[in-house]
Amino acid sequence: MIAAIGLVIGIVLGVVLQPAVPIWLQPYLPIAIVAAMDAVFGATRALLDDVFDDRVFVVSFLSNVLIAGLLVFLGDHLGVGAQISTGVVVVLSMRIFANAAAIRRHLFKA
Repeated sequence: MIAAIGLVIGIVLGVVLQPAVPIWLQPYLPIAIVAAMDAVFGATRALLDDVFDDRVFVVSFLSNVLIAGLLVFLGDHLGVGAQISTGVVVVLSMRIFANAAAIRRHLFKA
């Protein structure tokens, strides 16, 4: 319940305050969002499988975002930022779809 309340508060604050994303952070924000979504879908799957651990979720969430951002940062400095970004998004998207499929199977038995 606390997570749902935090999500609603975050959405309301984002809509009301309309924060500006600094230029230097803009290439990393979409990657960080996809990495965070991967952690959330993984946590949802773990919750439905009765193996959820809040510490694992927090570490997974932070490490996914940090590692994905670091990969894109290194790719930018090596001159292959777009290719690395695409690779990170593809891998994380595959994980998201795998977790979504497991969640669907668990909820709908299909």
